Amino acid sequence: MKLKITHETSYSYDTPVAALVQSLRLTPSVYEGQRVGEWRISVTGGQRGTAFRDGAGDWIESWTVRGPVDEVTVTITGVIETRDTAGVLRGHRETVNPMVYLRPTPATRADAALRELAAAVQGDDALDLAHKLAAAVNEAIEYVPGVTEAATSAAEALALGQGVCQDHAHALIACARERGLPARYVSGYLHSSDDGKPHEAAHAWTEIHVGPLGWVGFDAANACCPDDRYVRLGSGLDAQDAAPVRGMAFGQGVEALAVRVHVEEVPQGQSQSQGQQQAEQASQSQGQRQQ
Repeated sequence: MKLKITHETSYSYDTPVAALVQSLRLTPSVYEGQRVGEWRISVTGGQRGTAFRDGAGDWIESWTVRGPVDEVTVTITGVIETRDTAGVLRGHRETVNPMVYLRPTPATRADAALRELAAAVQGDDALDLAHKLAAAVNEAIEYVPGVTEAATSAAEALALGQGVCQDHAHALIACARERGLPARYVSGYLHSSDDGKPHEAAHAWTEIHVGPLGWVGFDAANACCPDDRYVRLGSGLDAQDAAPVRGMAFGQGVEALAVRVHVEEVPQGQSQSQGQQQAEQASQSQGQRQQ
């Protein structure tokens, strides 16, 4: 599948700030499931600094904006070809030991309810257990936008019984780690939801390390593994650690944030003969109308 992505993140301040420094994890991952055709990152008034690939295999770029400035927009436009790998992260180069992802964070720390949920699931092997944990989280947390916030923890979302993809990812991470499976948060994009409706926002899911097979993705929010509708950007211990945009502003201005993400499929190109045939038919039709 070929996907065109437009992602704008705008920051505005009621009082101009002196400068901004940002770290961007907004370049698609390199692995067998996706190939970037073209990708452009721009920051209004920004100067690109250091860029590198970190130990988790994610591409990081630093940007600086010198003020005074009261509005900054980070814009991503690109086209990427994706392929369904059944959720398996094949060909992704990284040097971080998977055991690192057993470490809990405030967002993913298991409470009694999460430990009980994790303990109630039984699997024939690590992969089967991961699938069943994802199904259990899907059943325990209903997808309802607007009831949780960025700082909501997995335990809080489970207690509510409602949340969004970030909450499903955090809860599954907590359950997997509780069962001894390394798990991490993945940020990216989704072309459509499971029912085929357009998905107009960035997305998040979980990767669980299942032994020799390595990292496998699980989208508990949609009860599936990532396929060719998904675009992977980067990963981390939780949503904050995997955030596509991180940084700080120097000044006293109060910040307001607006995000717009659009993902659409690029139609397959027509063959030259088909294009010529349609052009000839259009020309003949136009001539008939003129007569």
